[in-house]
Amino acid sequence: MNDFWNERFGQKEYVYGTAPNDFLKSEIDKIKPAGKILLPAEGEGRNAVYAATQGWDVVAFDPSSEGRKKALALADKNKVTIEYFQESYQTIDFPTESFDVICLCFAHMPAGMRTLWHQKLLSYLKPRGILLLEAFSEAQLGRDSGGPQNIDMLFSKEKLEHDFKNLRSISITETERMLGEGSFHRGLGALIQVVGSK
Repeated sequence: MNDFWNERFGQKEYVYGTAPNDFLKSEIDKIKPAGKILLPAEGEGRNAVYAATQGWDVVAFDPSSEGRKKALALADKNKVTIEYFQESYQTIDFPTESFDVICLCFAHMPAGMRTLWHQKLLSYLKPRGILLLEAFSEAQLGRDSGGPQNIDMLFSKEKLEHDFKNLRSISITETERMLGEGSFHRGLGALIQVVGSK
């Protein structure tokens, strides 16, 4: 899998663009920058760099070395600093209750590990911390606007309610919107969005 992402991110262009994800941007903009934000599976860094420009103390990780290189270059171009680890969900380790916000942007994962990894990430969230997620829903299956074409790796309200059942509050919205995020997220996408509080 790392070879897949290194090959994709090894292209000169930023394959998902350099602008932040619309949903995450709109939600981050509602929160006064007040601490640390974690961005797992951050790829080329577009959301991490945006958060840093807004005053957040940004930590990101992704197993792709090529993604990390491009993220750090984008941060340098925008004159901000991000802490970016080349790590996977299996290997990453932070102290519990370390982050004020966790943002998951199209962070799809194998079905057999999904709940474990989501709960691992929640352990890093501070009490009253905020979880943000946007990803492709199961209705994306068969569409050519992006995302995995494996229903087990797509999300549903039921899957996410199960994974994040320990949150104090959670709002889950299934929606459609036109995507224009680089060359791999383009066209009408079936999406699911989460805003939760621990």
